[in-house]
Amino acid sequence: MNTVQNTPQLPWWKHGHLWLVIGGPAVVVVASFFTLFLAIRTPDPVYQDAPGSRAGAPPADEVSTAHMPAMQARNHAATGGVPPAAKNQVPNDPAR
Repeated sequence: MNTVQNTPQLPWWKHGHLWLVIGGPAVVVVASFFTLFLAIRTPDPVYQDAPGSRAGAPPADEVSTAHMPAMQARNHAATGGVPPAAKNQVPNDPAR
């Protein structure tokens, strides 16, 4: 009752699951070379304006007093520091 089936061994390239294992990384390598080609062929343009300047916007020293709270909040969020004028102020104490 014990019968041994002699099935011929297939070469490694005829196994479908092997191509899934090899094909995934191979596609990624090809895509990375294509991305490198695009990066070399079309470089980013050089930025000519100073950082933070916008066309038509007034310089920072000419900002009106109406914008000062917004400027303080923006600068506080950007630097993480407290403005010097706010350090000396005493917070309102509701117990008084």
